[in-house]
Amino acid sequence: MALSLFHSTSSSIAFSSSSPYSPSSPFAIPFPTHRLSPRNTVRCNLVEPVKFNNGRPFIPVLREPTLPNFLSSKDMEETINKNDTRLRIFSGTANPALSQLEGDLHIITKRGSSKLLGLWRTITSGKMEEIACYMGLELGKINIKRFADGEIYVQLQESVRGCDVYLVQPTCPPANENLMELLIMIDACRRASAKNITAVIPYFGYARADRKTQGRESIAAKLVANLITEAGANRVLACDLHSGQSMGYFDIPVDHVYGQPVILDYLASKTICSDDLIVVSPDVGGVARARAFAKKLSDAPLAIVDKRRHGHNVAEVSTDPPNLLSTTQVMNLIGDVKGKVAVMVDDMIDTAGTIAKGAALLHQEGAREVYACSTHAVFSPPAIQRLSSGLFQEVIITNTIPVLEQNYFPQLTVLSVANLLGETIWRVHDDCSLSLISSNNTSFDPEE
Repeated sequence: MALSLFHSTSSSIAFSSSSPYSPSSPFAIPFPTHRLSPRNTVRCNLVEPVKFNNGRPFIPVLREPTLPNFLSSKDMEETINKNDTRLRIFSGTANPALSQLEGDLHIITKRGSSKLLGLWRTITSGKMEEIACYMGLELGKINIKRFADGEIYVQLQESVRGCDVYLVQPTCPPANENLMELLIMIDACRRASAKNITAVIPYFGYARADRKTQGRESIAAKLVANLITEAGANRVLACDLHSGQSMGYFDIPVDHVYGQPVILDYLASKTICSDDLIVVSPDVGGVARARAFAKKLSDAPLAIVDKRRHGHNVAEVSTDPPNLLSTTQVMNLIGDVKGKVAVMVDDMIDTAGTIAKGAALLHQEGAREVYACSTHAVFSPPAIQRLSSGLFQEVIITNTIPVLEQNYFPQLTVLSVANLLGETIWRVHDDCSLSLISSNNTSFDPEE
């Protein structure tokens, strides 16, 4: 089978010995190490908050002892063809700095009689190098540019004829431009006679428009799914969709992985006594997600902040007396957080209004510390101001969406899903089961 990968532009805590979650738990699935190159491998999962050196984020090199626990199963090593020595690499321009890749860079390789081709473009700073590093690939070449009138031009600079092509492109802000770029990349691959085209979408824009909440509204998530399918994609690989039903909008196969296990793996290296821990859903709609998260923490207790929206990107929560952010009184917190370490869990943080107001309510109800955990950091203004205002002990996110360097703040911890996506791509390409990544006993699945 042939494969190609494209990527487009687009205070610490710790678990004590009584930890509700530990690396030895049945949830832990370590990744095989055979694809890692210790000399120049980018650290893919941070076990410490981002450190700064002369004002720039410093990320140390990944070594075998620091591999994420949830990705190192012997079962994985046995099912993946790891002894393939017939891999040829066509490299493009080198990455001059981890935090910012330059130029239009993509990976291309050929594997035995069936070609393995990977072309990636850089929208997420460093992520493509991390994924390629894990997969043992180099970044290859593709030409993507903008004309003077804003139109997008795409030209593959390597042959993809008969190849399996993976286009890694989060449709994050600016969502319309990044989505259009993905569609044109898919079309270019289809017209270049690629055998199979998989759109790898770490963050799926328009996922929140998955149903009608008022009359005469569109269901944009379905429209975007149709566009990706009609452009020529044969498969979609998505990470933490806003709602599971979005998978049904596609008429092609969808592989869905969750980013929350990466956060759980990070929490496993910290110390919180299980008696002090409580998981909090910032709204009623996220209860299933928070319950699944709490289940992985030895069935930690659950609390819910009731939220009512009066408009898009506007939320109000209940409190008595009025909360720290002076929002309108509506309803009360469901659950007891007094003296507890509250871990708020959501799939994304956009303007941070919901999670910040919820944190203010938790503090007012007596929570000792509040942590925010989210897979997707959209961070629309004024999110940074709200998150860095002192409400949170730590804000833990993943790099499905790039965070600009100027938006880093002391409480922010950025984890990487590169290993997770890299292993999933290998398994899809090798026609191997994803059950070790997505089965009930090892994955984070709000539907179970």
